[in-house]
Amino acid sequence: MKLKSVLMTSAAAAVALAGMAAAERGSDGEVKIIYWQAPSILNPFLSGGTKDVESASMIIEPLARYNEKGELVPWLVTEIPTVDNGGVSADLTSITWKITPGLTWSDGTAFTSADVAFTYEYCTDPEGGCAQVTKFEGVTSVETPDALTVVVNFAGPTPNPYGPFVGGESPILQKAQFEQCKGAAAPTCTDQNFGPVGTGPFVVDEFKPNDVIVMSANPNYRDPAKPAFAKVTFKGGGDATAAGRAVMETGEFDYAWNLQLAPDVIAQMQEGGKGTPVAGFGPLVERLMLNQANPDPARGDMRSVKDDPAGGSEHPFLGDPAVYKALSMAIDRTLLVEIGYGQAGKVTCNWVPAPDAFNSTSMMCDTQDMEGAKKLLDDAGIVDSDGDGVREKDGVPLKILYQTSTNAVRQDFQALIKGWWEELGVATELRNINASVFFGGDPGSPDTFQKFFADVEMYANTFNGTDPQSYLGNGLCDKAPRPDTQWQGENISRFCMPEFDALHAKLRDTAGIEARAEIGKQLNDMMVQNGGMIPLVHRGRLSAHANSLGGVVLNVWDSELWNVADWHRID
Repeated sequence: MKLKSVLMTSAAAAVALAGMAAAERGSDGEVKIIYWQAPSILNPFLSGGTKDVESASMIIEPLARYNEKGELVPWLVTEIPTVDNGGVSADLTSITWKITPGLTWSDGTAFTSADVAFTYEYCTDPEGGCAQVTKFEGVTSVETPDALTVVVNFAGPTPNPYGPFVGGESPILQKAQFEQCKGAAAPTCTDQNFGPVGTGPFVVDEFKPNDVIVMSANPNYRDPAKPAFAKVTFKGGGDATAAGRAVMETGEFDYAWNLQLAPDVIAQMQEGGKGTPVAGFGPLVERLMLNQANPDPARGDMRSVKDDPAGGSEHPFLGDPAVYKALSMAIDRTLLVEIGYGQAGKVTCNWVPAPDAFNSTSMMCDTQDMEGAKKLLDDAGIVDSDGDGVREKDGVPLKILYQTSTNAVRQDFQALIKGWWEELGVATELRNINASVFFGGDPGSPDTFQKFFADVEMYANTFNGTDPQSYLGNGLCDKAPRPDTQWQGENISRFCMPEFDALHAKLRDTAGIEARAEIGKQLNDMMVQNGGMIPLVHRGRLSAHANSLGGVVLNVWDSELWNVADWHRID
């Protein structure tokens, strides 16, 4: 089967499988999942890494989430609050959630509104750092009129009130378990962060960071017939090639995530006859983040922190429009798509390429323009003055440390981009880091993507749902990781423009998809055109499941494991 046909038909096939009757709880034995980027923590508030968010989604859950069509669906509540049903106030300043009666945590205790309110307090504690704090932008308080009612209040009219407690990135923590883990204590609570009590279909039996998670069926799960599997072995590490083979060729595993491999490799694996690739396009973008802060090791604790009052906190050259525009112009994105993703990739100039309403058409980047890039630097006076092949800006050589996670496609991209940039006159040193470390949330590690102790780093990122308001909030000035937030925060490039912050505040107050999309596109353009990042490829999400695994419905708008409770074994 060609990858193109997989993209077109996998969703329909998965829906058909999901319609099949599932077995009784635990009757289907063990399911084996492999994420070659191994989870390092099971608390998504302390890690923005997708592998951490998705593994945790099997255990802890949000009030509502998005289905495979991008539609908001109730999860731990009776319905989605709207203005029409009275759940959202007429002035759009509050949203009221009604918790489904009878829900319990996996330890048998009642799930209540107090747990929801506590989760808000946990993430917004001023002495701590929270990777998902943008979900609570504009929230002034969370009230609990009774055990089954949660009222989220906003500072002003909020037409899209579905940021807090919605999607796999914003689950609920049990107050009883995490009450002593707020603020600066959050990263020190190892037992809680490695084994959260949840409402999801599985509970943690054993967690070895960057290696394996062993889970068993939650005996108190709300549906007595689910999950069908009694045990989960969630293996992490290795590489995408080994993961794909383990499902489609050897049948050792049942599900392999994020097969970031060349199209011909996927097609060859599928010939093994053990598994099927599934793919779909959401808003996932492979990009280059440009550090707007100075990553010089000599800066000590203020390395890669932009607002150092002592001065010298700005990057010595990446903030120059001539530099970041030239770096982008020198890249042949069409070639990157061809060698890396084939029909599972598209050239993009945008931070938010989907949904289509938010996809800006104001920038063109399909064609490499090396000569134009050289001229741009020449005209700006950024030239090679000493004949060593490296240009200088104000006496500072354009030397870049370019890092990413260890992955065959990404290393191919690095090699190509290094060649183009050095032809441009920019010396480029390459570095790759084990994905489990790079995307981990360990505040003590110098190698996380949040710390960004380099000039440029490459990875892909996406968001839950079909409205990018919270995601675009990752460009707000106060969301940059810092030592006093335990290096949490999703403004990875340390981008900061007051105009951006003001426009994002306007987005929070704006109703109507057309008006919201117009502001969203402006925010997208502002980030890209002012050097926050260089988008490269709009990527399809590609994973694979065993032919014997039923119920899999690929979801590009939420966690891929969003409906793991429905998975079951088929003949």
